Amino acid sequence: MSDPPRILPVIQPGAGHGSPPLFDKVAIVGLGLIGGSIALAVRQVWPSALVIGVDRKDVLEKAMVLHAIDVAAEDPVVMAEADLVILAAPVEQNINMLAELDQHVTTPAVVTDVGSTKRTTVEAARPLPSRFTFVGGHPLGGAPRGGIEHARPDLFEKRPWLFTPDGESASSTLERLCGFASALGAEPHIMAPAEHDRLLALVSHLPQLTASALMHVVGSGAGERGLALTGRGLFDSTRLASSPVDIWRDICRSNADAIGDALDLLIDELRVLRQGLDSTTEVDRVFDSAGDWRARLVKVRPPRRDP
Repeated sequence: MSDPPRILPVIQPGAGHGSPPLFDKVAIVGLGLIGGSIALAVRQVWPSALVIGVDRKDVLEKAMVLHAIDVAAEDPVVMAEADLVILAAPVEQNINMLAELDQHVTTPAVVTDVGSTKRTTVEAARPLPSRFTFVGGHPLGGAPRGGIEHARPDLFEKRPWLFTPDGESASSTLERLCGFASALGAEPHIMAPAEHDRLLALVSHLPQLTASALMHVVGSGAGERGLALTGRGLFDSTRLASSPVDIWRDICRSNADAIGDALDLLIDELRVLRQGLDSTTEVDRVFDSAGDWRARLVKVRPPRRDP
């Protein structure tokens, strides 16, 4: 016989009265940077909504101190009556939870996730019982460091929140989730799971792996003494190298084909640049193109000044 679920005390609910919540009981499985920020944002936007957190005891205690959740438990049975379940753990843990969801949630519920890859998660959600409606999700509101201690309610402000409905997803559910994301300050976008994974391999996964590899090469070659002589360029270009590895293992495995294609494009470009170092043609070509695309990037997605 299994031990009873460990439920931590209910913390002080949010004060005030906002608009009626789109979901009355929001369960968040995984209270890291993204899950914790969603919890804080929901508590701020809909004080009357019940926010249920599922994670390890040490993480839950931090969440309670931050007043990010109303109910905390290590056992997912606590989300039995949730009407929205947000899977905010690493990708493979989310997939494992999908397989167990029927055991823990007893009422009809909308289910979404925040994973950085979508095809494997969407596929895993297809066998869910009919009382669940799953729509894949991915808020693009990251930060250099993870963990609930870095969570903030405005993390998604004016940031894209991607939704990847499967063919069977109800349009009304998608509308509710888009409204949910918008209320948290995000900009909802809809795309197919395969297109999401191809695009994110280029705009998110490749930059992360490049920054990590760059920091590894520079640090290993220059050593601490050499790093002491660096300027802002290395700091700015390797900011992502501080990202926690736990989520990236799953991302690399679940999107290996698309990430591999993106890496091949970069490797090919570096090889051409390597061969053309003694000629201005290739150097000029890369710098001119990079400068142009960087200007377009700043125009369509101005950098946000995070604290």
